[in-house]
Order: sequence, then C-alpha cells, then structure tokens
Amino acid sequence: MVKIGDIELCDFPLLLAPMEDVSDPPFRALCKEHGADLVYTEFISSEGLIRDAAKSVKKLDIYEKERPVGIQIFGANLESMLRTVEIVEQSKPDIIDINFGCPVKKVVSKGAGAGILKDIDLMVSLTKEMVKHTHLPVTVKTRLGWDENSIMIEEVAERLQDVGCAAISIHGRTRAQMYKGDADWTRIAAVKNNPRMHIPVFGNGDVTSPERAVEMRDDYGLDGCMIGRASIGNPWFFNEVKHFMATGAHLPVASIKDRVEVAKRHLEMEIAWKENEVQAVMETRRHYANYFKGIRDFKAYRIRLVTEDSAQGVYDIMNEIVDRFGHVSHELLMQK
Repeated sequence: MVKIGDIELCDFPLLLAPMEDVSDPPFRALCKEHGADLVYTEFISSEGLIRDAAKSVKKLDIYEKERPVGIQIFGANLESMLRTVEIVEQSKPDIIDINFGCPVKKVVSKGAGAGILKDIDLMVSLTKEMVKHTHLPVTVKTRLGWDENSIMIEEVAERLQDVGCAAISIHGRTRAQMYKGDADWTRIAAVKNNPRMHIPVFGNGDVTSPERAVEMRDDYGLDGCMIGRASIGNPWFFNEVKHFMATGAHLPVASIKDRVEVAKRHLEMEIAWKENEVQAVMETRRHYANYFKGIRDFKAYRIRLVTEDSAQGVYDIMNEIVDRFGHVSHELLMQK
C-alpha cells in the first residue's frame, strides 16, 4: 500500500496529472469513476489567488466524489505561496501539490514552475516553509532538471523529502526538452532506488499504454504513475491499465455508444459547473478528437463537433454519430 501522509492508496496507484484547461472538476470526476486513484487540479497561480482572480479562484472547486484530490499551486514568492496555502485550505483538499515542473515560458520567466530548477535552494526552502504552514500533506511535481547539464534530481528529491515533502512526482524530461524526445525513466528509478528515499516516487511522462504502465511498475520499480495526455478524451484509460495489470489482457475498447454517453455527461457536468453553456461547449472541444479517436471517415463529424457553439447542437451531432457509427466493430475502433 502506498501512503501520502495519512492517505492510503493501492499498491500501484494511478494519478491524474494536473493539466491546464483539462483537469477541471467534471473531467476529474469522470477519471475517478473510471479508475483514477488520486486526481490533481489544474495548476493555480499563487499570485492569481491572492489577487482573487476569478479564473484562479474557480479552479479551487472540488466535488466530494473526486477524493482524494490534490490542489496544485505554483509561484516563486514565499509570502504569496504561504498566503495561497491559507486560501487553498479553505477548499478542504486532501493534498497540496507544488508545481516545480511547468515548462511554459510565461510561468518559467517568473521563476516559477520549472523556472525554479535554476535555484534549488529556493525550491527546497519554499517547500520547507509550506510544509510548516499547513496540516495537509505537501507533494511536489517536478522535472529531471533545467537541462541535461544540470540534472541533480536524486539530490533534489532527498532534500525535498528531508524538509517534509510527502511524495514526489517526476516528469522524465528536462525543461529544455519541453515535451520532445523520450522521457527518461531511468533517472526516476534512480531516485526511487536511493536507499535514503522513503516517500512515494511517482513517474510521469510517456505512459501511453497499459504496457507502459506495467513497465514503469515492474522494470523501474516506481510507486505509481501519473497519467496526463493519454487520459484526455479517454477517462477509460485508468481502468484499462488496471485490468491489464491484473490480467495481462486488454479490455475491449469503449463502444461508440459508451463514448457518446460519457462525452455527453462530460458536457452536461461542464455546463453545470461553468454555469455558462457557450463557454462549457468551447472548453470541452479539446476532448472530442480523443473521445472518437480511431474511427474511420470521422473527419466531417470532428469538424462539426469543434465548431458547434450550442450544447443541443453538440448532442444532436453525437446522436448522429451513434446512428452512423454505432455498429463499428471493436477491431476498427482499435485502429489508430
């Protein structure tokens, strides 16, 4: 059993990664229903929260059915981060996670996210003070280092653990790589295999199939894996991984009817959460290509889905999809 503070998870938990404009409450709830063991919010700006910026505050929303859930925050100013911890605690998350890995320029340029990998002492001191400032477990998500010449992830992980970090998730790329090339899991395994490490070490990056998750568990010995892009428009992925881990066999891919049903529910929950139909429709579009990935002759429907502005229009298109593709075989659906 893997534990983060007093939170008990299974032997090899599957975590939903924090993804900007993706990991909102409706999507997290769907992933939880389909096998995710721990979910994280979109990353939230500490400066935005203390300014009471509407978009940042909205990201604090949590459904009870998501739990356990971690709220992820980013920033580089100690005073702002500590004030943010106080604000975040009011939403009663199970975990507070610090983003030390986002590679996006607008975040990095402020010394936050992966930008802090240039100042490990600041990274450690921020973590230490935040741990002291809350009763909640504090976890960290980071990358291997700023670039290939500055990788010190084993030392960094030790230092974070020593100041009270309750778990660490490591993306197997440097900031310089962004999302290019292959994630280097050997570096993450080196952290896990360090005899001084006793907190959970989760791997992130390139978990794109059940086989890859098994590889992360069996060949690299990690405590769990954090799944990001593979889950977009595919909340079933978590159960697919768990079934494969338990049986060595693949679950049948979701049928067209199942895909449409979940896609509709996703939009319905998004509308209820946003309380703005047009905004909900627009922000759910990013999932549609993946909900219906692998279907032949689907291009025209995909274009219609990502250009339709009304919820009823989207539902009508989805009903057409069931009528047109409802009898497509699983073999054809498997073709990518």
